Amino acid sequence: MMDKSTERFRVIINQLALEAVAQRLTQTEWAARAGVRKETVSRLHRRQSCDFATLQALAEVVGASLTITKDGSTDCTADGQFPARVDRDYEEALLGLCSSGDFTLERWKSFGPRFFMAGLAVMIASVPGMDRRALLDLAEQLHAGSSHDGVFALWLKRSPVRPSRFLPMLAMQRHAA
Repeated sequence: MMDKSTERFRVIINQLALEAVAQRLTQTEWAARAGVRKETVSRLHRRQSCDFATLQALAEVVGASLTITKDGSTDCTADGQFPARVDRDYEEALLGLCSSGDFTLERWKSFGPRFFMAGLAVMIASVPGMDRRALLDLAEQLHAGSSHDGVFALWLKRSPVRPSRFLPMLAMQRHAA
């Protein structure tokens, strides 16, 4: 019987490989873009573990990220595009991020699903006094096309964050700072 860490590793490798195939990447192309040898990618399918840097590099090539979550943390929707729920603690964390002025890609990626975070960046780009250009650039880095009207409309329709609630709270937090 496989232990849990091996099972999780298998799930991650298989999911990343499926994403590479969906993006029409051969193993050779995927490996080259990640900066690893093709043989390394081939061996991963037979191994029970690998170096974290290798796994992270392979994930980044296909637009995925590896994150650590504690049990009971916010889960994603089935499609992985939105958090399953937004409780007050998560909402406070998002408000803190949005009002911080830190628009670095790595920081924003660590707060939630990329599509969700991209839409959040687009939404707050409309707030007076925010760095609109930096936020729209960040949104596009998180999810290509997210600043287009139709894509943002889809985000608004599905997002668990309601602009009518979130934006006034953001304004109050920024005013208090």
